[in-house]
Amino acid sequence: MNNKDFSKQLEYRTKLFAIRIIKLSGSLPHSTEGRVIRNQITKSGTSIGANYREANRGRSKADFANKIKICESEASETVYWLDIIAELSWMDSEEIQLILSEANELLAIFTSIGKKMKQGR
Repeated sequence: MNNKDFSKQLEYRTKLFAIRIIKLSGSLPHSTEGRVIRNQITKSGTSIGANYREANRGRSKADFANKIKICESEASETVYWLDIIAELSWMDSEEIQLILSEANELLAIFTSIGKKMKQGR
């Protein structure tokens, strides 16, 4: 798979992830605590794809690398909030594990891209 195909596929994958996060956030409790976590996870979970899309349209390699670091950071934050939701048993454990697995995979992908950019590849 060439870089262009990979980029398109990852843009699509992060968009699907954002949709899953939005649906997940709608199912969280309507308590004060639930609203706080809903806002946090919605922001971080949807930001991954938005920043990746911006990275692909960046003006320079430095701009691309910066956006990739933001993707990595947002993915890490999303994993954190998903862990909290899992620990609170606010969702079916099987469902949260599927979303958490995808979040961890996205985190690994953006970490890998970031390392390659740092090495100058």
